[in-house]
Amino acid sequence: MPTSVAAYAAQDASSPLVPLTIPRRDPGPTDVQIDILYCGVCHSDLHTARNEWGMTVYPVVPGHEILGRVTAVGAAVTKFAVGDTAAVGCLVDSCRECASCKAGLEQYCDVGGFVFTYGAPDAHLPGQMTHGGYSTSVTVTEDFVLRVASSLDPAAAAPLLCAGITTYSPLRQWGAGPGKKVGIVGLGGLGHMGVKFAHAMGAETVLFTTSASKVADGLRLGASAVVISKDAEARQQHAGSFDLIINTVSVSHDLDAFTNLLKRDGTMVLVGAPAEPHPSPNVMNLIFRRRAIAGSLIGGLPETQEMLDFCAEHNITCDIELIKMQDINDAYERMLKSDVKYRFVIDMNSLK
Repeated sequence: MPTSVAAYAAQDASSPLVPLTIPRRDPGPTDVQIDILYCGVCHSDLHTARNEWGMTVYPVVPGHEILGRVTAVGAAVTKFAVGDTAAVGCLVDSCRECASCKAGLEQYCDVGGFVFTYGAPDAHLPGQMTHGGYSTSVTVTEDFVLRVASSLDPAAAAPLLCAGITTYSPLRQWGAGPGKKVGIVGLGGLGHMGVKFAHAMGAETVLFTTSASKVADGLRLGASAVVISKDAEARQQHAGSFDLIINTVSVSHDLDAFTNLLKRDGTMVLVGAPAEPHPSPNVMNLIFRRRAIAGSLIGGLPETQEMLDFCAEHNITCDIELIKMQDINDAYERMLKSDVKYRFVIDMNSLK
């Protein structure tokens, strides 16, 4: 029989999140049950709660940056034991049989897509949707649970499960490293991790931000230079010089301001998902330098574990502000104003 646990949920697109009791399955043979200690707050949570992508099924419990302690394991589980620190990111299952899944790219599952941590039909609880980490516990199949080194601060490590892997994956895919010049557009939850990772990988790292107040932070986080995005003259000083630009901005904006900063064969990767489309880019900016605009999702399970291990090796975590679960609606309003440095994390003890 499912177990009832405490959570916070959106009941519709316009109302504040409120307490809700939700079902969690008891652990099966391959399941890991996790007592959630911390859950990061992603902009995707807000998009989903307010149905800005037009896909939300209510009630929805957001949260896909989950870190906690294992409280029970199924008889066939081999990778985790009770008491271990464990984490869950943006996906909790996939078909596991298609070419993408077999390549460790579950985020690009070819058969119906992966199963989102929240807001997807729950095969284990027929008639229910999956619910996320704004709750006291979660049960996930072992193959979709990740290890987190005890050396990392657990609260600051939680957002690595989305903000971390979302920026780490394209940096690895497009070869960020020594001898490469990498631009990071936006210094928010994703952008500040992009700066940290690009710097740790050995790339020359330049931050683009609209906020002069973030210049000092950009330099502290590892950028060798910070450019105010709205300053066309300052941008032009970097024209034709970037191998790679990771654009983390999640609102519609002019992409041409950045495509002409790419070298020949350079790529700008979009990882922000705005509610409204970007204006169509100028094709001439692309074809005369063989430049590319690409997209990237999160990472698969192997790459996400690689990222967590990289963070342990380099002592990388997120810059966070810890909040109570009861403060989530205020946090959403502040997030819309970019009033957070640089990720809210919920202390789930506040819900227990």
